Amino acid sequence: MGFMNGKRGLIVGVANENSIATSIAESVLREGAECLFTHIPGEKNERRTRKAVESLGVKEPWIMPLDASSDEQLDATFAKVGADFGSIDFLVHCIAYADKDWLRPEKFAGTPRSVFNNALDISAYTYIAMANRAAPLMTNGGSMVALTYYGSEKAVPGYNVMGVAKAALESSTRYLAMELGAKNIRVNAVSAGPVRTMSAMAVGGFSEILDWVVKKAPLHRNITGAEVGNASAFLLSPLASGITGQVVYVDSGYGIMGL
Repeated sequence: MGFMNGKRGLIVGVANENSIATSIAESVLREGAECLFTHIPGEKNERRTRKAVESLGVKEPWIMPLDASSDEQLDATFAKVGADFGSIDFLVHCIAYADKDWLRPEKFAGTPRSVFNNALDISAYTYIAMANRAAPLMTNGGSMVALTYYGSEKAVPGYNVMGVAKAALESSTRYLAMELGAKNIRVNAVSAGPVRTMSAMAVGGFSEILDWVVKKAPLHRNITGAEVGNASAFLLSPLASGITGQVVYVDSGYGIMGL
C-alpha cells in the first residue's frame, strides 16, 4: 500500500513523456493515487498527453482539453471533475509559458507588455485560478503543488520574464497557503533544477546552465524528473501534513551556493 493510496487528484501539464508533470504522475501513481489529466487543446497535443499517460500504465485515462488562459475552460474542467468524481485530494500545476523570442540573454529590458502579461497569466495567475476552483472540491482537505525554478530569485541569463513570472508564482503560493489553510488545504511549490524538457529547451543557453550545475552544485550532477516526482508526491501526501507555503528545492543543492 502506497502513501497516497485512496487519493485522487488533477495533474495539469503533461505534454509528453519527458514532462516533469509526467514524472510527478508516475510517482503518485506508484504510491496508489488516482490521477486525472488535462491537455493543451488540439488533436496532436491530446495524442501526446494520452501517449505519455498510457505509458505509465493508466488505462482509459480521464483527460480533458484545457486552455488555462480561458476562465470558461477552467470552469468547465473543474465542473467536469466535480460532476464525475465529486471531490479531489490534490492538484498539480506544471504549466508555464513565455514567448521564446524573449528568453535570450540581453533581451529582458525590451520585453513587450503583451509578452510580460502573457507570461504572468499562464505561469503564475493560473495557479491562483485553479486553486480557487479546486478548493471547493477538496471537501476533506487537500494539497497543491506548483513547479518553479531558481531563476525566480536570482538573475539567470536567458530566463528573463519567466523568472519574474516564477517569482509571482512563489509569492502566490504563500498567499494561497495562508488563505486555504483554514480549509486544511496545503499549498507548496517545488523548485526543480534544470531538466531537459520541451519547455526548458526554449531558454537560451540552457545547455550551459546544465553544465554549470554539474560544476558548482554540491552533488555535482543534474537532477532527474523522477527526483522531482518523488518530492512532489511527498508534498502531496499526508506525510507532509505540516508543510505549507513552502518552496522546496530539488536541485542537487545548487540553490545554497554563493557562486
